[in-house]
Amino acid sequence: MGAVGVTLTWLLLALLSPRGAAGGSCPPRCVCASNILSCSQAALSAVPAPLPRFAAVLDLSHNNVTRLRADWAPGRLAHLHALLLSHNGLSFVSTEAFAHVPHLRHLDLSSNRLRALEENLFSDLAELEVLLLYNNEISSVDRTAFENLARLRKLYLGQNRIARFPLELLRDGSRLPQLALLDLSANRLRSLPVGELQALPAWLRDRLYLHGNPLACDCPLFQLVARGRRRRLSAVMDFQEELRCLLPAAPAPVGILALAGRQPLNCSEAREAVLEGHLGDTVTLSCDTRLRGVRSRHWVTPGGERVLEEGGNGSAALLANGSLQLRALRPEDAGTYACWVGGPLLNETLYVELLVHNFTLHGPHDTLNTAYTTLVGCILSVVLVLIYLYLTPCRCCCCRGAEKPPAPRDDSINSSVLSATPNHAVGVPGEPCRSHSASATGPGQNGRFKVGGTPQPPPRHGPKAQRKVSDPDSVSSVFSDTPIVV
Repeated sequence: MGAVGVTLTWLLLALLSPRGAAGGSCPPRCVCASNILSCSQAALSAVPAPLPRFAAVLDLSHNNVTRLRADWAPGRLAHLHALLLSHNGLSFVSTEAFAHVPHLRHLDLSSNRLRALEENLFSDLAELEVLLLYNNEISSVDRTAFENLARLRKLYLGQNRIARFPLELLRDGSRLPQLALLDLSANRLRSLPVGELQALPAWLRDRLYLHGNPLACDCPLFQLVARGRRRRLSAVMDFQEELRCLLPAAPAPVGILALAGRQPLNCSEAREAVLEGHLGDTVTLSCDTRLRGVRSRHWVTPGGERVLEEGGNGSAALLANGSLQLRALRPEDAGTYACWVGGPLLNETLYVELLVHNFTLHGPHDTLNTAYTTLVGCILSVVLVLIYLYLTPCRCCCCRGAEKPPAPRDDSINSSVLSATPNHAVGVPGEPCRSHSASATGPGQNGRFKVGGTPQPPPRHGPKAQRKVSDPDSVSSVFSDTPIVV
């Protein structure tokens, strides 16, 4: 029995010893505890081998592993979810280096000498949640380096040499949909797309760290930081003193929040969450909360009515994303709306002020169009009248070359001295041509018709009614001062 007891004791010690884990599969210079392999500070220049296939955590930090090739793992490590490679002087990582660790969730490559993030570098890590790349020498970031990282929640890129980061990765939220923390502090960013950053959801801006960059001072940058302070975002509240920018004539960086009213920019804060609308419009009020995992949400109107998730109060409705939609705006819809958000650990209340202008959006434009149309109509009318008076064309070809018929010999007797028009019919510009036949029938004086060219003088009464007419075709002028009697 004594020999059996000694044997069992030795077997137990072998199983508990570092080299005895997994039947003696613990690598040299490493400490193995269950599924954890700690090879930190072991003066290693390469990844030790063999590695147990059941390893879940592999710590290779503080060594001299300068290159991570595709064959660093001899086989598939299906259980490995954490790989620590910080402080190694690592300068090269193969694009196929992570093909054997598809279930990796935590990757630490910080404090190394990486200079660039190549194309599709991490595309094999579909389950990665935390990626640490701070304190390297990274100056370029390929926009596809983070492709297929749908579960990434935290990305640390601080203390590098990045002059431009592809923020389009965050714009639509489809490439990194779960990202909740992005650290770009202490890099070489000189300008920021403020408009794109303002459009990001508040829960992402809450942990978007930009302090320690040589940013150029301008008012949009000030408004971005000032808005973060009003919303009490962590990235602003925790690093207010380190949020600085460079003025052209300033010898040293100045605080971004100190630009309010300061020359030469004289920036002013923008009003927070103020929305304007017109009568009859449909507007949507956004509930831009900085909380994730919202459990409940409702709105309170200026009149104190609650708009719950189940529906609305007629003109107001709660949308699926938590926004409040107001239809057919009325003057009484103006005021301050409150969005109450209940999170897993704390609550938040957001306020949105709505201004309703007392006219429709298209009213002034319609008035302008009406006035413009009236003015154009008046101008066209005047032009048409002038054309009619001075530029009326001849209506027939015979009038252009018509010759004036010879005047009868006794014209001087029957016409007035002051007459301005001849007694006989002549071609008048603008008048239609008429036949000069003696037997023609045409209108006479006062609209009467004469036959054979012999006029019938109108009857007259009084002592001057017996006026003799010598020529049937002659007529006294209406401009004569005294009648001529023959």
